[in-house]
Amino acid sequence: MSIFVDETTKVVIQGLSPTSQGFFHGMRNRAYGTKVVAGTNPKRGGTEIEGVPVFATVKEAVEATGANAAFNSVPPPFAADAVIEAAEAGVPFIVCITEGIPAHDEARAYNRLKRDFSASRLLGPNCPGIISPGRCNIGITAGEIAKPGGPVGIVSRSGTLTYQALYELKQKGIGVTTCVGIGGDPVPGTSFIDCLAEFQADPETKAVIMIGEIGGSAEEEAAAYIAEHVDKPVVAYVAGVTAPPGKRMGHAGAIVSGSKGTAKAKMEALAAAGATVAVNPTEAGELMAGMVASL
Repeated sequence: MSIFVDETTKVVIQGLSPTSQGFFHGMRNRAYGTKVVAGTNPKRGGTEIEGVPVFATVKEAVEATGANAAFNSVPPPFAADAVIEAAEAGVPFIVCITEGIPAHDEARAYNRLKRDFSASRLLGPNCPGIISPGRCNIGITAGEIAKPGGPVGIVSRSGTLTYQALYELKQKGIGVTTCVGIGGDPVPGTSFIDCLAEFQADPETKAVIMIGEIGGSAEEEAAAYIAEHVDKPVVAYVAGVTAPPGKRMGHAGAIVSGSKGTAKAKMEALAAAGATVAVNPTEAGELMAGMVASL
């Protein structure tokens, strides 16, 4: 399943109620132009909220509306089950922004999808979502900070730095094909490598900004993939350069073990793979502007 979303994407909001986070952000997504076709809530099936029909289950919503993406902001104790429900209903793309899902639940949902529902892709959890500027926005990213038209793809572990990267490029008049926030939890449904593969194959994407952070080995794995499979220019930034040694900071995934997972080690691996490494988010935008000018 492609990570890309566009004008044909039809979204069902899971756990929809007038006071839910999904309602607030889902209506912002709809105002942006995203096709929000349904909501789900077992207690509100058969009703309507702000013109959005509500169904008791995702399966009913898919059958009635043809929804092919799910927006999941269900509270942490129930979010993993909501992911599995969407996959069981045949939804090919599931965006989960929920923060604080127990790690065991994350692992259970991830493995169920890999084992039983390989046609469904999960983005997140604990992520800002995905935006293809001017086409579709699923999640909590403000559409106003993103310029459509390409040629840059963005993939980021950090939510806040995702927004900064979008806005840095917009200020320089540079458009984005797709921006993906993969989230910072230990068990992400979509990885850097998944996104890099999509950007490499996408003819509209000519260059990539990749934003990582301390902890784990995802950036080193991405560096190895870049060296072998990516021939498009990549600008990389790794957050956490000033983190005190051995300190846990930010996301649950941002845990450094010995020398592994440090910003320095990640930056060195990415530079060795051929990526241009920035020392701060603003420089990442400046470096990308120079690359775009030379394309």
